[in-house]
Amino acid sequence: MSLVLYLHGFASSSQSLKAQQTRAYFQQHHPEVELLVPDLPYTPTEAVAELTQLLAGRTLAAVIGSSLGGFLATWLAEQHGCRACLINPAVAPYRLLQQHLGRYFHPVRQQHYEVSADAVALLQQLEPARLAKPANYLVLLQRGDEVLDYRHAMQFYQQCQLDVQSGGDHSYQNYLQQLPTLVRFCLQADQTLDEQVMFRP
Repeated sequence: MSLVLYLHGFASSSQSLKAQQTRAYFQQHHPEVELLVPDLPYTPTEAVAELTQLLAGRTLAAVIGSSLGGFLATWLAEQHGCRACLINPAVAPYRLLQQHLGRYFHPVRQQHYEVSADAVALLQQLEPARLAKPANYLVLLQRGDEVLDYRHAMQFYQQCQLDVQSGGDHSYQNYLQQLPTLVRFCLQADQTLDEQVMFRP
């Protein structure tokens, strides 16, 4: 059974709309695939430790990640040599999270987390200097992202397969319509898009 992982963003959870839509799509169209949608701790150190433990000894076919989950998905894809689909991924999130240090409450895990500068520094260590196999990545971006500058992701993932849409927002509007393409990319090892960069009006 193939294993696919979905990673939510910072201060989000397995109950986010995209996570639920992804879970429902796999259940309906690919029940043979094991999809894991973990509720990650909000501190990078604990999140990395839990992902490492979760995947120990397992073969990861693909990982899907949104925002900070996209950054962690990149780290995992490089570690496991698997495919990754990223939705408005964070690039150099250690810079952004410096502005969001503090105490957070996880609504699903029912726990408080303290996001400190020391914990955020770990993210810088996880950032790859270069991607070993850019063809393993499909990156979905919307220019209307109000949290992250999409151009940073365009630059970092420039050798990957990019789908850049006008408008939208950080949550990624019309995600449901993109799921068939996203899942095909994750599950078909020989899948390639017609163009390396796709710009949509």
